[in-house]
Amino acid sequence: MSIKPDHWIRQQAEEHGMIEPFVDSQKREGIISYGVSSYGYDARVSDEFMIFTNVDNAVVDPKNFSEQTFVNRKTDVCIIPPNSFVLARTVEYFRIPRDTLVVCLGKSTYARCGIIVNVTPLEPEWEGHVTLEFSNTTPLPAKIYANEGACQFLFFQGDEAPQVSYKDRAGKYMGQTGVTLPRL
Repeated sequence: MSIKPDHWIRQQAEEHGMIEPFVDSQKREGIISYGVSSYGYDARVSDEFMIFTNVDNAVVDPKNFSEQTFVNRKTDVCIIPPNSFVLARTVEYFRIPRDTLVVCLGKSTYARCGIIVNVTPLEPEWEGHVTLEFSNTTPLPAKIYANEGACQFLFFQGDEAPQVSYKDRAGKYMGQTGVTLPRL
């Protein structure tokens, strides 16, 4: 298994629609960078945010998740309350090849401000907008900028394709669009 370089990412995006819309170079002037890099792709966060709130004194239960624990906002700048989190999604829609696993890492610009981005791996033949989890680990409000870089995706191609892909097993997050809450 090896990590894939920029030219492979470009080819997969252009010929197979692996990333749409695809940005062929790093955009970085006055913004948090996004686009293809040497060994990855820096994705942007959209302007759709679900901000965690405890207005209704709900209990967070991954088996019975309540939308009442979030406030929806469509905005260019999202403020994450102290010691809280928001859900968002990528601008880009991903279609992962059958022989590829994708791992996501947060951008250092956010990490150095105490904002952690979490994304589970994108499995072979998964597709959709990626739901992003931003945690504000600080005691201060924190900003997330829509349509700017949020995280970097690294593409690992296996020596051979798996017997069963995410698509084959009809994974519960297949084809998701928009910000997607936990499903059981």
